[in-house]
Amino acid sequence: MADADRDAYLAGLTPGTDIDHRGTPFTASLLASLLDAVRDPTTGHPHLGVTRFGSATFQELAWFESVTFEGAGFESVTFEGAASFASATFHFGAAFRQTTFQESAVFTSATFPGSAWFMLATFQKGVAFRSVTFRGNAEFLSATFEGKALFESATFQGNAEFRSATFQDNAWFDSATFQSGADFRLATFERKALFESATFQSGADFRSATFASNAWFESAIFQSGAGFRSATFRGSARFASTAFGGHAAFDSATFEGDVWFTSATFERDVVFWRAAFERSVSLGPLVCGGRVRLSGAVFSGPVTLSIAALRLECRRTRWLSTAALRLRYATVDFAHAVFEYPLTITAEATPFVLADGRTVAEQVLADVVDTRVRIASLRGVDAAHLVLADVDLSWCLFTGTVHLDQLRLEGTCSFDAVPSRIQWRRWRPVWFTQRRTLAEEHHWRASQRTAVRGWNVAVLGAGHVGPAQMAPVYRALRKAFEDGKNEPGAADFYYGEMEMRRHDRTGTSRAERGLLHGYWMLSGYGLRASRALGWLAAAMLITIMLLMGFGLPKGSPKQEVTGTVPPGGGKVTFEIDKADPQNPTGHRFTGERFEKALNVTLNSVVFRSSGQDLTTAGTYIEMTSRVTEPALLGLAVLAVRNRVKR
Repeated sequence: MADADRDAYLAGLTPGTDIDHRGTPFTASLLASLLDAVRDPTTGHPHLGVTRFGSATFQELAWFESVTFEGAGFESVTFEGAASFASATFHFGAAFRQTTFQESAVFTSATFPGSAWFMLATFQKGVAFRSVTFRGNAEFLSATFEGKALFESATFQGNAEFRSATFQDNAWFDSATFQSGADFRLATFERKALFESATFQSGADFRSATFASNAWFESAIFQSGAGFRSATFRGSARFASTAFGGHAAFDSATFEGDVWFTSATFERDVVFWRAAFERSVSLGPLVCGGRVRLSGAVFSGPVTLSIAALRLECRRTRWLSTAALRLRYATVDFAHAVFEYPLTITAEATPFVLADGRTVAEQVLADVVDTRVRIASLRGVDAAHLVLADVDLSWCLFTGTVHLDQLRLEGTCSFDAVPSRIQWRRWRPVWFTQRRTLAEEHHWRASQRTAVRGWNVAVLGAGHVGPAQMAPVYRALRKAFEDGKNEPGAADFYYGEMEMRRHDRTGTSRAERGLLHGYWMLSGYGLRASRALGWLAAAMLITIMLLMGFGLPKGSPKQEVTGTVPPGGGKVTFEIDKADPQNPTGHRFTGERFEKALNVTLNSVVFRSSGQDLTTAGTYIEMTSRVTEPALLGLAVLAVRNRVKR
């Protein structure tokens, strides 16, 4: 176009005029002339109508600062020099599809009332979207940021689409606000990804994203769901002081660097199902108002978990290094977990304290009264390296645990107990001496036809086991307590083992069950001193009554001396004899006879003969008492010893 024609064209432009310069090469001076022609005298800034620059080339600096576009089309444009759209306003949409920025691009404080399309755009140098407001959708699908990408304090009121975008240098989204969905699926961050203090008011989706360097989300706020499924973190992943208001999903994610969730808060569930942690992990102290799901996860390095949550699920989790779990409130499911090094689960009685002395807030668990940590299941676990401290095992399912005898229990680890108070089984009363029991025994007894109240019914998924499966569990726990020098505690599990053997109709013969039944009745398997003493008192009373009625003779037999004097004198030979005791007649139950019977009985208890003359029946009564009563006394002494031995 000749200069005269160009001048005439520019002179005919007014603010708000639609222009079409598709394919036009622009120099800096030509662009300046164009913008001066549409400058609004009231604002002092250029005002363009619907503008079409498709496939145009800006050979030098492209200065669009404070320009107002009623509609902007920059598809396939090439900016060979720097481009500045600072404080520009794009009404009714801005299209930068497949645009190439060969030098730096600045959109600081720009406003996009409509949608902004940057699909497949390439930013070869740095680009700044600081404090930009996207009121419509902002679409950066498959965009490439070869230099620094600065989105600090940007506001995305519509959907923010960064799916498959590539950030080859640092990406700053600090203090950015995403009011609608934020889609970073399949995005690649080759350098640092900084989302510190960012706010995601709706869903944030980072599925299959790759963070090749550090990913920092410290103090970020996810008011709705946060999805990091199958994401890869090759550098450190920092979520310190991050707040998750909705469901947080990290399932199948890979963490190749250090992981930090210090002071993170999850109002709902957080999922790490099948996640892989290849280096050291510090999850917490974190607070979760729902479940922390680590099932199927793999921890290759040292692990420290400090978690206050309603439930912690670690089913089939693999721990390939040392691990320390410090928990509050949680019910822990450890079924089929695998660990090759020492693993400790400790219940914390007080809130967690940070390194700077601040206490971790637990508002999301404010309504929870019971702070006990419960172990729900250890089925399928090799407990050789497991240490439990101050946890509640009353709900724990132990059947199928391997090397349970090597389990270490520290502090106060509580088990379930038998029903308290007297219960009624039809017409007769039933009472139980207090002892530690397994949850499986509760479930089994509650399922019996003659069950009394107080036995806990199995929850869904607990399965059903019988005495044959529980006896080895009791035996292993008994040995664990014995190895810990806790003989009184081991006694409860010995009692449980004997109970299971007594009720086992598959592995215990009828004769053995009968013997065990008698052992249980007489002394509670040598552990109930009161029962043995009761039977001893009953046996002594029966012995006394039998002796008074049949064993003591009518009177004490007198000795008789007889001798023969030889004719003509000489040596006289005397024979001393005693008459046979006579069976009693008349009054048999007198004070004198009671005293004699008591003397005989007391001597029988200590396996001594009283020297009292007895009838034939009394002799057999005494012989019987000298066998049974010392045995009962021995069982009582054994029971006391088992309760006080250390």
